[in-house]
Amino acid sequence: MPSALFVVSEHGYWGEECIEPLTTLTDAGVDITVATPSGDPPVVDERSVDPEEVGEETAAHVMDVHENDERLNDPTPIARVDAADYDAVVFPGGHGTEWDVNQDSDARRLLRDAVEGEHGKALVVCHAVGILAFTRDGDGDFLVSGRSVTGFPNAWEEGIVDENDLMPDGRKLPYWVEDEVKAAGADWDAELDADTSVTVDGDLITARGPPSSSAAARTLLEELGVESPA
Repeated sequence: MPSALFVVSEHGYWGEECIEPLTTLTDAGVDITVATPSGDPPVVDERSVDPEEVGEETAAHVMDVHENDERLNDPTPIARVDAADYDAVVFPGGHGTEWDVNQDSDARRLLRDAVEGEHGKALVVCHAVGILAFTRDGDGDFLVSGRSVTGFPNAWEEGIVDENDLMPDGRKLPYWVEDEVKAAGADWDAELDADTSVTVDGDLITARGPPSSSAAARTLLEELGVESPA
């Protein structure tokens, strides 16, 4: 049975970007472990379960899984897991990743080992793509340098933060994903004219945002040689 490790934010993951891959991979027979930076249960971004923001069906589904999935409610600290033990490491997005996952040395270790290891894949979604701006490869260079990636674009961020980079909840956004990942040498294309955006570069898979979550999960399954659920 293939396996996947989900590295999820305690500061606010975007519901669809975690729950859609989680349920899709589960339905395909993938054995899933959930980890968070401290081992506390992850926190869902309130906007991602607001029916007015995402629709009643998505909001209800996300909250049901968030509240009742044992894997989400009893995660493992990321310092205690190794990428080599899994066929894939998945980094769901959400603004919260900018405050914990993307800055965490163990999360960066997991990403590096998944991409550079002898087997395994990494799927990084939306704001979690920002971790690529801080992750070095085994030679000390930026892991993302020269790689083709997509992720949460500046054009979308402009519609969320105010002129002082303050979020709707009052937090100051520490950085813009597109700016930092491009500065680390990525070949960035968020494919703004497309409905979804998923990019595969070797063992690194990146996805733009919530509408790309399903396509990202199915792309990961394809890369793992696992048949997608009907």
